[in-house]
Amino acid sequence: MLQRKTKTTSLASIISYTLPKLHTGKNWYIDFLAYDPLEQRLKRKKYMLDAIPKKADRKARAAELIAALQGKLRTGWTPWTEGANSRQYTKIADVFDYYFKYLDKLYKAGTLKYNTYNDYTKRLEMLRAYNENRAMPIYYAYQIDTAFISDFLDYILIDREASPRTRNNYKGCIATFCNWMIEKGYITANPCDAIKKLTTEPKYRSALTSDDLAKLKTYLEEKNPHFLLLCMFAYYTFIRPDEISHLKVKDIDVAGQKVHLSSEFTKNRREGTVGLNDAVVRLMATLHVFDTDGEYYLFGRGFKPARKRANPDAYRKYFNKVRDALHFTDHYQFYSLKDTGIRDLANAKGIVIARDQARHSDIHTTNKYLKHEGTVHEETKHFKGGL
Repeated sequence: MLQRKTKTTSLASIISYTLPKLHTGKNWYIDFLAYDPLEQRLKRKKYMLDAIPKKADRKARAAELIAALQGKLRTGWTPWTEGANSRQYTKIADVFDYYFKYLDKLYKAGTLKYNTYNDYTKRLEMLRAYNENRAMPIYYAYQIDTAFISDFLDYILIDREASPRTRNNYKGCIATFCNWMIEKGYITANPCDAIKKLTTEPKYRSALTSDDLAKLKTYLEEKNPHFLLLCMFAYYTFIRPDEISHLKVKDIDVAGQKVHLSSEFTKNRREGTVGLNDAVVRLMATLHVFDTDGEYYLFGRGFKPARKRANPDAYRKYFNKVRDALHFTDHYQFYSLKDTGIRDLANAKGIVIARDQARHSDIHTTNKYLKHEGTVHEETKHFKGGL
């Protein structure tokens, strides 16, 4: 009995409808089976034709109705949704459009950072395109289920040859989308909950050694001093790349050697002020940064003061080119400059000073940047203890 029930349930989840068929005799009617998403089973639907007096008219009406029903069933329509007061039967195309408008609103309001906004829209556009290109696209919101999302993630991993980490990032983005759909009443449960994350290698980002830091400086002094200034900003101020991209010339207090950070663009949505190192001020003067319009973005196109803000991805991409040119390890990333700066300032002036410059809430956060990596200090060998 249990086996028969399991087979029926499995079959119903695969076959969502049967083709409409005309029956003639004492009663004329069209019937077919269609999946009811609320009861989660196939149910029989009948359309009676006895009210049409003439047989010829019944046949003509039956042919029209069968053709119309077949077309609607192929799109994912089911008669059990008609008249139901539920958002679960909203067209998926409309759900995507509404969600994109929602993300756009959050981004313009400053609630959503550019990178997050860009990642979510790109990945969900990929999901939408995947559905539209399927042989049988899903049509309604309720059809976004575990099988559909699992197939899409396999497409990302296998067909597009993405890494397990990228596949997991897509899953996270879709899970957020599905949580929003639950909130709006489009679905009742998150289908991503049943999909496991793939095991990935941990990300490894390392601080630059003193020698490599010197090589980077020498190389950029000749090749691109404006990008050197950007690297020095990341190294000395510990300001995040996205925050740097929003800085304007007017945010620099030359006399006080300070940088003002607006709460509109900081990660914790709080205003901040950090110190500006002598070396950074000197290079800014050499490059005539202070002679430009105060409303210009400090590191715009070409890493120079410009009216148009640059995407922080440009910082990372150019750093990677420099890294390759210098034959550095790929563990060095643009963000490694912040790691390196925190390490060097903490070692030179103490962890409390490094904490305040990094705008960390406590020393434990700062300490995460100070990787010990099994270092053995000579002092541990020769100090005189009390035991």
